[in-house]
Amino acid sequence: MSYTRRSARWALVVVATWLITACGGAPAAAPTAAPAATEAPTAPSVIDAATATPAPVEATATAAPAPAVATLNGITLPADAAPADQQVYRTFFNATTTFTTVDFLVSVYEEGGAVTNVLSEPLIRLDNNFMPQPAAALSWEANADGTEWTFHLDPNLKWSDGTPVTAADYVSTFQFAADKTHAWDFAWFFAAPGEIKNWSKVGAGTVPNDQLGVVAKDANTVVFTTETPAPFLPAKLLYSTPLQKAAFDKNGPLYNNDPKTSVSSGPYILKEWTKGEKLVYEANPTYTGSNKPYIQRVECIAAKPETFFAGYRNGDVDALGGEFIGAAETQIIAADPELTKQVTKNANDFRTDYLFFDTKTKPFDNLKVRQAFSHVIDRDSLIANIIGPNQAIPAYSFLMPGFHASNSKELSTIQNYDVAAAKKLLAEAGFPDGKGFPKITLWLRNEPQVRQDAAAAIAASLKQNLGIDVEVSNKEQKTFMEALNSKPTKIQFGMVSYGIDFFDASNMLGVWHSDGRHNWNNKDFDKLVDEASASTDTAGRLKQFQDAEKLLVSDVGGIFLFHRVNSGLLKPYVVGKALEPNNAGFNGIQWPGFSAYSNVPGTMYINNTKTK
Repeated sequence: MSYTRRSARWALVVVATWLITACGGAPAAAPTAAPAATEAPTAPSVIDAATATPAPVEATATAAPAPAVATLNGITLPADAAPADQQVYRTFFNATTTFTTVDFLVSVYEEGGAVTNVLSEPLIRLDNNFMPQPAAALSWEANADGTEWTFHLDPNLKWSDGTPVTAADYVSTFQFAADKTHAWDFAWFFAAPGEIKNWSKVGAGTVPNDQLGVVAKDANTVVFTTETPAPFLPAKLLYSTPLQKAAFDKNGPLYNNDPKTSVSSGPYILKEWTKGEKLVYEANPTYTGSNKPYIQRVECIAAKPETFFAGYRNGDVDALGGEFIGAAETQIIAADPELTKQVTKNANDFRTDYLFFDTKTKPFDNLKVRQAFSHVIDRDSLIANIIGPNQAIPAYSFLMPGFHASNSKELSTIQNYDVAAAKKLLAEAGFPDGKGFPKITLWLRNEPQVRQDAAAAIAASLKQNLGIDVEVSNKEQKTFMEALNSKPTKIQFGMVSYGIDFFDASNMLGVWHSDGRHNWNNKDFDKLVDEASASTDTAGRLKQFQDAEKLLVSDVGGIFLFHRVNSGLLKPYVVGKALEPNNAGFNGIQWPGFSAYSNVPGTMYINNTKTK
């Protein structure tokens, strides 16, 4: 998760979404070289998911003609599916970490178990192109300025105890999330931009909970009011899986921790939770939503990360995330044709690694110095020789291919690898061949060895090509973040990464706003991002975001190195529409993963090749 920001949009009129619980958090473990290199996915035609019209509700995956097998809740399995008793999906979670909840709005940083948020319905969900789909809300609309959003709930939704899902469940859940005594660890998310009315005041205890800008108009209509125009609010409301008000009032916020008190309106019910060992979900036989699952049982198994790869190869689980695949595992995969076929790639949280500067002090207040630095980074070599070709694609801009508003191809010539241009620019800045340039330190944020090696390669290139001495220093996360966030910043030159909190360019580009993470400031950039963030004009806001990013790249607010790619493993018998390559060429389980936030439960199944 990010510690301070992020962006996105959605709705029948204005809609888009993507929040990752890992934006500014600790960097993931570093995989190294991967199997055979693959070309970077081609960016799809630019579509603003924030203003896209949701597709019709997709009740089930495309059904094949008979023969087919009926299973729970009237669902009919595809003709090539394994029998119902083999519709079991298994995955590992880290046994060395503890978690206290499976509900996002109870806790984000203490949420866990590999599969979460399948026990209730969010207002919207995403398909594998990150386009909004109706979930608990069949439709939604905004007022003229985007400060009031009305969501119309599916009147057929029921909790597993037979009671209806109502707007009151959503209202009470959001009041709990904002409540001062709860001290939710992700409360900043529903603050600016597009803050829910009185969110911060409720959190501070200066306004009562019932004054929060989330109200029930009637049993099936919930209305959100924001302090400022928020055309991206539906995107943020991907994270809206409610707690049942009655169960909460009776048993408290952790009622879903025990199968005896757990109540579900989502595709699954909690069957077993043995702390530190196993978490098991089964298909909800009373589920009345549009994400009815083929997978009848989900088993989340505790294990130590160093055993994950061997467990996957032994058939203990059906999937393995790329963050658990390192150099040794990569070599094994590359030498095994069957394992190589099981590699899947996704954009994860659209994370970009980049260099940044203190642009208010010498020598980085000089644009030509920053431009010179940008032209000595051989991104292709970094990826091929250090990061791993299946783990990243070159970045010449902040927004990754496949992300709405991405304009990677057009911007790729601005910070390209060009040593001759770099030397000329540095000389024009008054430092010919690095003469007179001070020795500098490149700060890293608790990075694993692979990204320390990448930083060392960057430092070597600066020395070899520009005559500049650079020391690389890998700092503890707390030390790094405190220095970064100091006013003025205490980091002269740093390397860090950022991924989305929600799927909108306002979230990503907001990092570079004058009140954001870095001290690079550009009033024209701020104006473009502010106007686009509040706009309901799809084409217009898209162009403004692209114009803003061009300013960022041209003025070298940062030097963009590579976009991370998650290359994991998935058994070949795990199939379904949601796992097919998306518009950006990524396949497998896309963000936001196996949850009610996505259409994965309603389209993924085990085919009969597992039986064979």
